[in-house]
Amino acid sequence: MEWKILIHDVGGYAEVVTSGLADRDGSLNMAKAIAKAMRTHRITRVCIDHRNIEDVAGDTFDIYDRPKIWRLIGVILRIKIAEVIKPLHWEHFQFFETVCRNRGYQLSIFQSKDEALAWLLA
Repeated sequence: MEWKILIHDVGGYAEVVTSGLADRDGSLNMAKAIAKAMRTHRITRVCIDHRNIEDVAGDTFDIYDRPKIWRLIGVILRIKIAEVIKPLHWEHFQFFETVCRNRGYQLSIFQSKDEALAWLLA
Protein backbone atom coordinates (compact mmCIF):
# COMPACT_ATOMS: atom_id res chain seq x y z
CA MET A 1 0.00 0.00 0.00
CA GLU A 2 1.17 3.49 -0.78
CA TRP A 3 0.23 6.66 1.08
CA LYS A 4 0.85 10.37 1.19
CA ILE A 5 0.59 12.41 4.40
CA LEU A 6 -0.47 16.06 4.28
CA ILE A 7 -0.52 18.28 7.36
CA HIS A 8 -3.29 20.88 7.51
CA ASP A 9 -2.32 23.73 9.82
CA VAL A 10 -5.81 25.18 9.50
CA GLY A 11 -7.90 22.70 11.44
CA GLY A 12 -4.83 21.04 12.92
CA TYR A 13 -5.11 17.60 11.37
CA ALA A 14 -3.28 15.18 9.12
CA GLU A 15 -4.75 13.90 5.89
CA VAL A 16 -3.56 10.57 4.51
CA VAL A 17 -4.41 9.47 0.96
CA THR A 18 -3.83 5.78 0.27
CA SER A 19 -3.66 3.65 -2.86
CA GLY A 20 -2.82 0.12 -3.92
CA LEU A 21 -3.57 -3.00 -1.88
CA ALA A 22 -4.37 -2.44 1.79
CA ASP A 23 -2.70 -5.32 3.58
CA ARG A 24 -1.36 -6.02 7.08
CA ASP A 25 2.24 -4.96 6.48
CA GLY A 26 1.34 -1.88 4.46
CA SER A 27 -1.19 -0.79 7.08
CA LEU A 28 1.34 -1.25 9.88
CA ASN A 29 3.99 0.77 8.05
CA MET A 30 1.45 3.47 7.31
CA ALA A 31 0.37 3.57 10.98
CA LYS A 32 4.00 4.04 12.03
CA ALA A 33 4.44 6.93 9.57
CA ILE A 34 1.19 8.56 10.68
CA ALA A 35 2.10 8.23 14.38
CA LYS A 36 5.48 9.83 13.73
CA ALA A 37 3.95 12.71 11.73
CA MET A 38 1.32 13.31 14.41
CA ARG A 39 3.96 13.43 17.17
CA THR A 40 6.21 15.70 15.11
CA HIS A 41 3.40 18.17 14.36
CA ARG A 42 1.67 17.73 17.74
CA ILE A 43 -1.71 16.91 16.29
CA THR A 44 -4.29 14.39 17.46
CA ARG A 45 -6.65 14.15 14.47
CA VAL A 46 -6.22 12.32 11.18
CA CYS A 47 -8.43 11.72 8.14
CA ILE A 48 -7.41 8.63 6.16
CA ASP A 49 -8.84 8.54 2.65
CA HIS A 50 -8.93 4.93 1.43
CA ARG A 51 -11.09 5.57 -1.65
CA ASN A 52 -8.16 4.91 -3.99
CA ILE A 53 -7.22 1.50 -2.64
CA GLU A 54 -7.83 -1.39 -5.01
CA ASP A 55 -8.64 -4.03 -2.41
CA VAL A 56 -8.19 -4.94 1.24
CA ALA A 57 -6.45 -8.07 2.46
CA GLY A 58 -6.24 -9.52 5.93
CA ASP A 59 -8.19 -11.79 8.15
CA THR A 60 -10.21 -11.26 11.30
CA PHE A 61 -7.22 -11.90 13.56
CA ASP A 62 -5.15 -9.21 11.82
CA ILE A 63 -7.93 -6.69 12.35
CA TYR A 64 -8.56 -7.78 15.92
CA ASP A 65 -4.90 -7.34 16.91
CA ARG A 66 -4.35 -4.01 15.16
CA PRO A 67 -5.20 -1.72 18.14
CA LYS A 68 -2.81 -3.72 20.34
CA ILE A 69 -0.06 -3.28 17.74
CA TRP A 70 -0.88 0.43 17.51
CA ARG A 71 -0.15 0.83 21.20
CA LEU A 72 3.18 -0.96 20.79
CA ILE A 73 4.26 1.48 18.06
CA GLY A 74 3.15 4.53 20.05
CA VAL A 75 -0.32 5.36 18.73
CA ILE A 76 -2.00 7.03 21.69
CA LEU A 77 -5.63 6.60 22.71
CA ARG A 78 -6.61 10.27 22.69
CA ILE A 79 -6.33 10.59 18.89
CA LYS A 80 -9.34 10.86 16.62
CA ILE A 81 -9.36 8.98 13.30
CA ALA A 82 -11.83 9.38 10.42
CA GLU A 83 -11.54 6.88 7.58
CA VAL A 84 -13.17 7.49 4.20
CA ILE A 85 -13.86 4.25 2.34
CA LYS A 86 -15.55 2.82 -0.72
CA PRO A 87 -18.92 1.11 -0.21
CA LEU A 88 -17.27 -2.09 -1.48
CA HIS A 89 -15.03 -2.19 1.62
CA TRP A 90 -17.72 -1.25 4.16
CA GLU A 91 -17.94 -4.63 5.90
CA HIS A 92 -14.16 -4.91 6.40
CA PHE A 93 -13.82 -1.40 7.82
CA GLN A 94 -17.00 -1.62 9.89
CA PHE A 95 -15.48 -4.54 11.80
CA PHE A 96 -12.23 -2.57 12.16
CA GLU A 97 -14.19 0.43 13.51
CA THR A 98 -15.91 -1.76 16.12
CA VAL A 99 -12.63 -3.35 17.23
CA CYS A 100 -10.94 0.05 17.56
CA ARG A 101 -13.79 1.57 19.51
CA ASN A 102 -13.89 -1.44 21.84
CA ARG A 103 -10.17 -0.87 22.53
CA GLY A 104 -10.61 2.83 23.32
CA TYR A 105 -9.78 4.50 20.00
CA GLN A 106 -12.05 7.20 18.51
CA LEU A 107 -12.33 5.87 14.97
CA SER A 108 -15.27 6.28 12.62
CA ILE A 109 -15.75 5.29 8.99
CA PHE A 110 -17.48 7.35 6.33
CA GLN A 111 -18.22 7.19 2.62
CA SER A 112 -18.07 10.97 2.24
CA LYS A 113 -14.98 13.04 2.94
CA ASP A 114 -17.14 16.03 3.91
CA GLU A 115 -18.92 13.96 6.57
CA ALA A 116 -15.61 12.55 7.80
CA LEU A 117 -14.10 16.03 8.20
CA ALA A 118 -17.23 17.38 9.89
CA TRP A 119 -16.99 14.61 12.51
CA LEU A 120 -13.20 14.85 12.82
CA LEU A 121 -13.09 18.62 13.31
CA ALA A 122 -16.12 18.87 15.62
